[in-house]
Amino acid sequence: MGREIPKGCVAIMVGQGEEQQRFVVPVMYLNHPFFIQLLKEAEEEYGFDHKGTITLPCHVKEFLYVQSKIDRENYVTNHAGCFRV
Repeated sequence: MGREIPKGCVAIMVGQGEEQQRFVVPVMYLNHPFFIQLLKEAEEEYGFDHKGTITLPCHVKEFLYVQSKIDRENYVTNHAGCFRV
């Protein structure tokens, strides 16, 4: 893809097929209970042998809702500035 990912962030893919979009999110998302639930859904869909970028099979709108909930919880903390699509 060739796009740089800021330190403290990770690129993920959200959606399936034509709906799939790339997001860059803070690494701290990976430990959040809401995000962990999305990772469990990805495990059910793809298993542990999925190669490449983390891919969440949920709809983009669902991910944006989860992202907004995480962001509201962490509003007081300092974000790494990696909320880009």
